[in-house]
Formats: sequence, C-alpha cells, structure tokens
Amino acid sequence: MPKMKTHSGAKKRFKVTGSGKLMRERTNLRHLLEGKSTRRTRRLSVDAQLSPADAKRAERLLGR
Repeated sequence: MPKMKTHSGAKKRFKVTGSGKLMRERTNLRHLLEGKSTRRTRRLSVDAQLSPADAKRAERLLGR
C-alpha cells in the first residue's frame, strides 16, 4: 500500500500542539476590522481548540 497523503486543506487550517490537541484560528478576523472593537479583535486572535467531534475528523484528514 502507498503512503496516505495528508489533506492539503486540513494541514493549512489546523495545527497540533505538543500535547496532541488540535488548534484552529477563529473566524471574523480577515476583513471589515474597522467596525470591530479592539477588544473583540484581540479576543479573536487567540487560537481555539477543535471540538471533539471535529477533532476526530481532522485527525483522519491529517493522517494521525
């Protein structure tokens, strides 16, 4: 059997921490930032952990 290929879209969207958790970026931080408060943009800049259901699917896509 050939090696499994990593899903290119998934590897750009998710990163794995040292402890094995999957992290993702938050939405609403690409454009129209003038209308959003500084407090809101700062809060959105912090990465979020993937939910367990989504993490299972993402791990499969990442070949883990």
